[in-house]
Amino acid sequence: MGEEVQVRAGAERDLAALTAIYNHYVCETPYTFDTEIFTPEDRRVWLAAYSPKGPHRLLVAEDTGTGEVLGYATSGRFRPKPAYLSSVECTVYLAPGATGHGVGGRLYGALFEALADEDVHRAYAAIVPPNEPSERLHRRFGFEPVGVLREVGRKFGRYWDVAWFEKAL
Repeated sequence: MGEEVQVRAGAERDLAALTAIYNHYVCETPYTFDTEIFTPEDRRVWLAAYSPKGPHRLLVAEDTGTGEVLGYATSGRFRPKPAYLSSVECTVYLAPGATGHGVGGRLYGALFEALADEDVHRAYAAIVPPNEPSERLHRRFGFEPVGVLREVGRKFGRYWDVAWFEKAL
């Protein structure tokens, strides 16, 4: 990883790298409940849900020396019904070699700065415990635990809880 990290809006050119990062979590961790890998083509609809303006953002961290995509953060729709439009669900996914270098903090800092002028009242994050680094990151940005769904997902032959965190905006 180079010296400089740039955070910018995600774009079509990032789709392969973003898919590879996500697939790592699909295959190696319980942190997403997807169980089958994706192709970049599979993720086009996902990419189209975000825009450079508005409450639903996709930000990418890029190593400016190498051009490598180090991770991404999103603020997406919390639920599909209209009354939820002022709430977003936020997440961060980092390339395996980018963890522990402050990339997640850079992404969330830029994301919440971008959301400051948007009509967003609450942000939510779902964390599959144990995931202390993710919990620390979310608490650092003002998220507080609000509840746990017990054994709500099954992956890798066992059941997993999901801890929900909330942040007022």
